[in-house]
Amino acid sequence: MRRARPGAPPRGTAERALTSVGAGADFDDGGDTREGRETEPERQTRPARRQDPEVSRLWYITLSVSGAETPLAEVRRGLEQLAHDHPFLLTSRYAGDHAEIRYWEEARDLHDAAAVALRLWGEHRSTAKLPPWEIVGLEVIDRHTYHQRVAEGYGPPPAAPVGVHPY
Repeated sequence: MRRARPGAPPRGTAERALTSVGAGADFDDGGDTREGRETEPERQTRPARRQDPEVSRLWYITLSVSGAETPLAEVRRGLEQLAHDHPFLLTSRYAGDHAEIRYWEEARDLHDAAAVALRLWGEHRSTAKLPPWEIVGLEVIDRHTYHQRVAEGYGPPPAAPVGVHPY
């Protein structure tokens, strides 16, 4: 009995062919690996590897947190302190048991932006005296997508003017 994907030809048949895909313009394999070094003509003709630093982008973050009922005055004071501590904080909406924070974050890529956003609440919990709530939602979109959504009328509308506001 042969184990293979349905419709896949058996190994070693003429129908199988290997193909190669180029590595890209900025790929640098370090020269001839068979001898461990490259010759002078190869070094001179090979294009220099780009040394461009990673470019940061702006990401629009919506962070939702929720937990046990907390007095509104404490929630507001904590969110105002968070806005003071975090320079890109745009808008916070809150109730006694949940809050939503919207802001711009600068990061290299989506993964970095999400990682920073997920750390925001926990890292500022003690300094801003935030409620002991947990993160229950996260949305990270790039600047282009944000502007496209707003232009089409279905994007993340401003929750309220910049600042900290109750729902």
